[in-house]
Amino acid sequence: MAEEAKWYVVHTYSGYENKVASNLEKTVENRNLQDLITEVRVPTETVTEIKDNKTREVERKIFPGYVLVKMVLTDESWYVVRNIRGCTGFVGPSSDPIPLTDAEVAALGVETKQVEVSYGVGDSVQIIDGPLEGFVGIVEEIDTEKNRVRVTVSMFGRETPVELELDQAEMVD
Repeated sequence: MAEEAKWYVVHTYSGYENKVASNLEKTVENRNLQDLITEVRVPTETVTEIKDNKTREVERKIFPGYVLVKMVLTDESWYVVRNIRGCTGFVGPSSDPIPLTDAEVAALGVETKQVEVSYGVGDSVQIIDGPLEGFVGIVEEIDTEKNRVRVTVSMFGRETPVELELDQAEMVD
């Protein structure tokens, strides 16, 4: 396939999100369409709920009534997704599927990019992006899951901790 798979939003009956996602995954497997429909997700978040003085963690759907599907749009893939029981159609003008932009995918946190870092804690790094561009500091902490690094930079004769994204700093040669 020359075309790249993109994320689309599918509208479902409320409460049927997981059922639609599992039915779609089964259909893709049965019809051997893994090259057309690569991923199906129901975006959820874990929320701490306090009820009757008891604390418990509950998984909630971020967008009730919607399922995200990563697929190459063809007549066959459109037909398969559109005819899953509980699916009411694609999100877009007159039910024409419109792919999510890269910015929307990043904002939703659907795909996580792995950033390879060439530096570690205690290394000297140079800030290559942002308001402190050009400053050199020492890495204090690296959090790859949140894509953050804490660097201590010397400003105005004081050591100041700065939070950056992993790709905003690079190893000093």
